[in-house]
Amino acid sequence: MNAGTSKRFGRKGNTTKTNKALSTLLKLPLTLLFSLTGSGAIAQTKWLMATEYPASNISGIGLTTFGQLVSSYTSGFVTTTNSLDNELHISSERMLSAAEGRQIVGGDAFAGPLESSDIVFGLASLPFVVQSIDSAISINAAARPFYEAALAKRSLKLLYITVWPSTGLWSDRPINTAGDLNGLAIRTYDHNSAEVMRALGATAEYLPFNDAIARVRKHELNAILTSGDGGAGRKLWDDLRYFTPINYAIPISLAFVRSDEFEALPPAVQAQVLKAAADTEQSQLKLLYTRTELNYTQMREHGVTINSSPSQGLMTALRSAAKGPVARWKAKVPPALASTID
Repeated sequence: MNAGTSKRFGRKGNTTKTNKALSTLLKLPLTLLFSLTGSGAIAQTKWLMATEYPASNISGIGLTTFGQLVSSYTSGFVTTTNSLDNELHISSERMLSAAEGRQIVGGDAFAGPLESSDIVFGLASLPFVVQSIDSAISINAAARPFYEAALAKRSLKLLYITVWPSTGLWSDRPINTAGDLNGLAIRTYDHNSAEVMRALGATAEYLPFNDAIARVRKHELNAILTSGDGGAGRKLWDDLRYFTPINYAIPISLAFVRSDEFEALPPAVQAQVLKAAADTEQSQLKLLYTRTELNYTQMREHGVTINSSPSQGLMTALRSAAKGPVARWKAKVPPALASTID
């Protein structure tokens, strides 16, 4: 079957079976359906899902977990094929349109770049707004209906949210003061973060991760704004051997599928898919609580120097530069969403 194609239950034998009989079959557990009709009567639904991050990254782990759970919970009726590490050359910013265009059924997209599609997606990567895992969980729970509505406008369905470890700066030199940012060539993960870094004298631009790494290797960039998780997954320590945990944000990625693919499933299967998504989200949260320390251990083993106490002057300058983007975002979104960060 072609990836992303969803087929319904088929008829076997006598083509005069009534709709009533088919309706009765759809109400049965999937395991019983397999035993009653044989494997030839049921066409597997396979979803092609993508992320620009590798299997070892928290987004890649999420898609792998979801694929395992959804196959188990639906007795193999719904399975996924995951395209990881930007194999399809679909960045997070392009992922929604790629699903709409049927290049993929769904995926896991880093939310910050999705702000170009709908401003609500910029919430979790606003600078210095979310400063703890607990507040990240709370704020994104309140914002979930807004994410769902924004995706629904594009005929997409939210499956689960992955909260990432907090964001810091990977660089080829120590970052101790605000002046150390002056002259750095930094990859940022959205346009707001580029604005913040430019305000402090850096040359900064938003780039998809693969593009950023290629430019680091060419010595066109010497810093990347990302988490320890994002950097460790891509072995940034080969070129950028300093990490400054400025706690810029605790961002998220959003896993989704096309609505028509989900709605084509029988109601019982839809419920099983949603359970797989909910259990994946909980698994991702459990992972998050230990992820930072695991990343730091791995980073130190590869020679990364971690500046665990950035100077007060550096942090004050960054927070000051962040005020403009945060105020503009709040002015553009519905009051109910803006109030989540107050």
